[in-house]
Amino acid sequence: MSPSRSVLLVGEGNFSFSSSVCRLDSESESSVTATCLQHQEEALRQEGAAANIQTIKDSGGTVLFEVDCTKLGECAFLKGRVFDRVVFNFPHCGRKSGVKKNRELLKNFFLSCVEVLAEDGEVHVSLCNGQGGTPADQPKREWHNSWQVSAMAAEAHLILSAVRPFESDNLPSYKSTGYRSQDKGFHVEKALLHVFSRSTSYTPVQIVQMEELVEGEKVHYNIPAELSDYVFRRFLCSDSIHPVKLVQDFLLEGFAERRPVSMKEEPFPFLISAKRLQTCCHGVDNLQCYWIHPLQKELTFHVQEKDAACSNKKATLYPSKSDKVRSKGTECLQPICCHDVNLEVEGGLYMLRPSLRPQLEELLINKEDIDAAQPQEEIDKGFEVEGSKKEEACQGCNGASSLLFGISGVVFRSVPISLWALPAFHELLLTGVFPLESEPVKLILHELETLLAPYGVSIVTEEGGLHLVAHPIGLIGKVFSSDTADSNKHVTVSASLNLDLLAVLLFSVPDWRLLWSHDPRFLKQFSLRPPPGTSFQPFSLHPESFSFDISFWTGPAWEEKRFYAIVREASRGTVEQVKLIDTFSHPDLSQTSYCYRLIYHSHTHALSHTQALRFHKQLEVLLSSRLQVTIR
Repeated sequence: MSPSRSVLLVGEGNFSFSSSVCRLDSESESSVTATCLQHQEEALRQEGAAANIQTIKDSGGTVLFEVDCTKLGECAFLKGRVFDRVVFNFPHCGRKSGVKKNRELLKNFFLSCVEVLAEDGEVHVSLCNGQGGTPADQPKREWHNSWQVSAMAAEAHLILSAVRPFESDNLPSYKSTGYRSQDKGFHVEKALLHVFSRSTSYTPVQIVQMEELVEGEKVHYNIPAELSDYVFRRFLCSDSIHPVKLVQDFLLEGFAERRPVSMKEEPFPFLISAKRLQTCCHGVDNLQCYWIHPLQKELTFHVQEKDAACSNKKATLYPSKSDKVRSKGTECLQPICCHDVNLEVEGGLYMLRPSLRPQLEELLINKEDIDAAQPQEEIDKGFEVEGSKKEEACQGCNGASSLLFGISGVVFRSVPISLWALPAFHELLLTGVFPLESEPVKLILHELETLLAPYGVSIVTEEGGLHLVAHPIGLIGKVFSSDTADSNKHVTVSASLNLDLLAVLLFSVPDWRLLWSHDPRFLKQFSLRPPPGTSFQPFSLHPESFSFDISFWTGPAWEEKRFYAIVREASRGTVEQVKLIDTFSHPDLSQTSYCYRLIYHSHTHALSHTQALRFHKQLEVLLSSRLQVTIR
């Protein structure tokens, strides 16, 4: 036990555990408060209780009687106090109580103990083998026959941080008692100690209002609500220790061993025009785009000074942190939503960038113009070149060289909800012009294979290019080529890589949503910049999943992609899978009934059945109000 810790022990029987703790920590400054439910006379009848109580008091500890562990906030002595650790060993309702009563005991204890728990405190609960219902129990009981300890803790916004053996051998004077309200001990062999800590709060959905300069026009628009937590996160800034940045550095260093890599760091607009997408992003599915119409009413932003990351940006303005979210006056700004657009008919439409290819192509065009007007040393100031010497970047002729140009940033895809479908991710896009005789596609693939094959990445030939895939994630990147003006001698080769999925793969992160967690325990594991192959240790163990069905009648204008957007918003990103399980079209009415199954599951927050149901009810409200569906 760490020095200077305050410890509260509840549900004590003969106080032998508390006494043992006091003996072990006699040289520390820990303060122990031991409590039991029985009144003093009844407690003293237990064998050894009097001597154990005296040991606690002699060590400077406190002993309290008639303390209900499910109502700790009502105990006068505990009011105003907080503890670094709350301990409950082998909780039991007494006699032959079933699992449901003991689950209720656990839930009420957790709800009570958070009232006296320090912000960074821990809750320790010891259970007999099999009772907890986690994979750590061997053999594991069926879920319905266990105490479901992690789910009960989640009701109090606690997550299971660790599970380890209950080490009774280190407590020689400890003697468990109270089994079925008798003077019998519990089966402590293979018993497990469950350690819980507080979960961070769910990030509220925000309205993020934007102002950007797109192709010479100043555009005001709103980021879709379900994407509000995916912007302005700065994972790729120069001093970042985020695993997405670590993966990018790993890839760039690998490429730089063979050729210079020129990365352009610039805060490109999130918005691009539909016309621009048509001209340069032929591999992007229009149905996966987040279509945006500007706000109808002009909005004046008071934009503060741009931070260091935006210091090179001249025309495009981003709102400062304080300007991102505005509730005042929002109702008078009417965005026009567009989810099914005919690009040949509609003009002037915008979308959130689904790829960085338009920005990279614009950079390369601008660079060609600059090359013709400026000396090379002036050009190099705008690019950060890694790898070989600068003169090596100018090999070849007619603009062809072994130099790779690259940019990276967040891109957005309106995709159905499934385990590996990301609505936002960081794309690393690299491109270069190479002599045809050098077989550059093979060279780039060989370099990627050398870097990523040890982590299970393989290369598959698909229509339209070569795909990098990994099981069970699926597609994590593409390599494709295109003709140049000098197509007989040179070819342009590009590689598009999903840095988020690569971070999941290279650091064994169990869920991509962890990458976007605000919990400091996530980034703490990357503070020393571990190399790829270092396994991430989850800070929330064995989170439970909850399944809810939802069915409703829709009209002829039903759009499934809007349904997915509302699910993401209502659930705060906790729905990891959505499955269509039934449809029915009414023969007389122009209505169709859909039934979907939603799986709620979170590795980032405490998700209880109560919380999941609350999200689900909110989903019903939003579907009814926004899509005009009739919930069945």
